[in-house]
Amino acid sequence: MYKWIGIIAVAAGVLLGCSSNEAPKTYREKIIQHRKDKNREFSNTDHSPLEEGDIPKFAGLNYFPVDSNYRVVAEFIAIDTAQPFQMPTTTDRLPVYVKRGIARFEINGNPCELSVYQNLDNEEDTTLFVPFADATSALETYGGGRYLDVSPTGKTIELDFNLAYNPYCAYNHKYSCPIPPKENLLTVAINAGEKVFKKY
Repeated sequence: MYKWIGIIAVAAGVLLGCSSNEAPKTYREKIIQHRKDKNREFSNTDHSPLEEGDIPKFAGLNYFPVDSNYRVVAEFIAIDTAQPFQMPTTTDRLPVYVKRGIARFEINGNPCELSVYQNLDNEEDTTLFVPFADATSALETYGGGRYLDVSPTGKTIELDFNLAYNPYCAYNHKYSCPIPPKENLLTVAINAGEKVFKKY
């Protein structure tokens, strides 16, 4: 009898262990983990974009709470005829981009659209780029706008503003960062993603 109890207990332990290890993370957990990983990277003196004097006192980046309402599936209107252009940056550097499409979506009932670009200076990178500013810019978020990296899927594209991040210029003036074009200035507030950087 005790032998069978032991076998059952071991089997139950194995099953529980498997289910625990294989349980998929929730959406919120994935975003939180992404933020922890980024904080770890910023704390690393070999890879951090922070100014050298800020690293020892760095306690983590500031974020809005995770909110799935700011994870939207937008209509993606591809554009094949746009001409390459030089996107202004915070320095004299003028990287070459081309508009690949327009993302149309709603935020809290407000219709919005953002242009989606590809960096032609690095054509091997198939990820597309969405620089934007919104009603939180220069208040709760960085005044120079924020960025999203996206990948269209046919006629749709996911815009997860919980992953909106600051350009490196928000932490260190030595970087050269694209400035969101006027067509990507939203009048609504995007209360998601990274907030303005506070040093201490």
